[in-house]
Amino acid sequence: MHTPTSGAYRQPPAGWQDRRVTAKPDTQYPPATVPDRLFDDPAVEARWQARFDAARVSVPDWALDAPDANLYVSNASGVWEVYAWNRATGTHRQVTDRPNGTMHATTSPDGEWIWWFDDTDGDEFGSWVREPFAGGGTAEPALRDVHAGYPAGLEIGHRLTAIGVSTDAGSALFTSVDGRTERFYSSEDDAGIAALSRDETLLAIAHSEHGDSRHPAIRVLATDGFATVADKWDGEGKGLHALEFAPVAGDPRLLVLHERRGREELLVWDAATGEETELRLDLPGEVVAGWYPDASALLVVHFHRGRSSLHRYDLVRGELTALETPPGRIGGAGVRPDGSVEYSWSDAATPPAVRTRDADGADSVLLEAPGERAPASSPLTDAFVDGLGGEIHALVARPADAPDGPLPTVFTLHGGPHAADEDRFSAYRAVWLDAGFAVVEVNYRGSTGYGSAWRDAIEGRPGLTELEDVAAVHDWAVSSGLSDPDRCVVNGASWGGYLSLLALGTQPGRWAAGVSGVPVADYVAAYEDEMEQLRSFDRALFGGAPEDVPAVYSECSPITYVDAVTVPVLVLAGDNDPRCPIRQIENYLDRLAARDVPFEFYRYDAGHGSLVIAETIRQTAIEVSFAMRAVGIA
Repeated sequence: MHTPTSGAYRQPPAGWQDRRVTAKPDTQYPPATVPDRLFDDPAVEARWQARFDAARVSVPDWALDAPDANLYVSNASGVWEVYAWNRATGTHRQVTDRPNGTMHATTSPDGEWIWWFDDTDGDEFGSWVREPFAGGGTAEPALRDVHAGYPAGLEIGHRLTAIGVSTDAGSALFTSVDGRTERFYSSEDDAGIAALSRDETLLAIAHSEHGDSRHPAIRVLATDGFATVADKWDGEGKGLHALEFAPVAGDPRLLVLHERRGREELLVWDAATGEETELRLDLPGEVVAGWYPDASALLVVHFHRGRSSLHRYDLVRGELTALETPPGRIGGAGVRPDGSVEYSWSDAATPPAVRTRDADGADSVLLEAPGERAPASSPLTDAFVDGLGGEIHALVARPADAPDGPLPTVFTLHGGPHAADEDRFSAYRAVWLDAGFAVVEVNYRGSTGYGSAWRDAIEGRPGLTELEDVAAVHDWAVSSGLSDPDRCVVNGASWGGYLSLLALGTQPGRWAAGVSGVPVADYVAAYEDEMEQLRSFDRALFGGAPEDVPAVYSECSPITYVDAVTVPVLVLAGDNDPRCPIRQIENYLDRLAARDVPFEFYRYDAGHGSLVIAETIRQTAIEVSFAMRAVGIA
């Protein structure tokens, strides 16, 4: 129903719950300092926390044949949970209430049921459950004959449901018709449910039988026996992503993302006849899209240089029309049955809002969370820096009241790596500015939105390639007078946490301190503890398994360079993290503990990050306080 705007790299390792390595009970690391407050000024202290505490809502999704039945996620309770909105009555209710939050939910097409994914303590391993949209019932297993695992796609129809599950044994795809569930596909390679046609006769799946899960292929199956109707693979290094079938019964057209010309573009593929139409839009950067309800047009989200915009593409006339929005980030969008477009928008200075644009172009706020809006922050500027692999785009923010002269600077490296920093509102960025740091966000090689070659340039040398770009931007920041070379901090989470640890060991002269959240710290151990699907991703990224290319894994692993780390290090990790497991982090910390290096460790009872706002505030305070002490900010 809605067009996605970004992706992620480290998919949770299937089977992790079966092979989880618990934390060492007898190992003690220096605990992180939890400050009572970050700022002496009560107004500043209240302001930074208010940005996190302010309630936010996602763009609502609605049932295919009951558009008054809507779902969204919100942090209004202090934890990100699922909410139901009945537009006919105007009523809202909180659906889920779990200690570590809930983010994944959808409705049945008739609007009668809410499906949400039930995991344990943020470990992302579990099963889909369902409960009545109207409330008054308890959650029950959605499909009793499907085993638990990590979610690998879900499509709910009126008569047929398709569900994907990933475990240590591989990928298993199921359908359920009239209460009878059967597995129709299984593979050791990564696979998932991608799209179901409106009449439920065709099912598209993503697969990597060719051995490269980073560049998947598409297969369309007939649901009355699972015979292959059509296969599509563009060859080595060219992925295909099925977005959705046309939302009209009997229409077999599938909207697909391809990268035949070195960037992600759109094509419409008739799965019945094999005819395809590439849509060559006159837009720089990359796009993603979804259908208008009558299948005559597409809603296109365009991404270029850290900013996104909305367009309508008329498939009959071949015309592209901009749906004017200010520069910033579109955080999801969809087209209602009446032709209105609902979307989320923000920029670095402006908190997000869910807005609606009617068919005549009138734009207004659609959905507001309760309470006060988040306090505003500072805008971003762009930097374009020459690097070894080409021009590097960075987003830069300065504190509003910053003095002249070089500033302490935090280089915040995004996760993924297949993601990108954007001109969007961030309470996290804002608190660094409140603390007196300039903030530099680098869309290094490996980032999305800058073409396939830029995204895939890290293959065979991940980590070190990205850090060449970070170093070039660091050189620019110092030479331009923005950054004090003696007070630069490298910081990130997930892939960004991996890069931060790797930077501390391979670029020791650049950094005064490092902050690393949920990182890969010991890549060989991480590979040992993850599932086959994630291993296959890493094999494609590194050029093989550790036993095949041991030198590459060694060269690109932070633990290889731990003896070169001399500055303060803060590491944060979740005990239940299925993506960056705890054992390999402890291996790195053991090596730090054996040396006279100042470091602190914060362990929390959740997974790959936290959906609890109080915990997010706590971790942010730990990080910023640590960096302030490291660079001498009072």
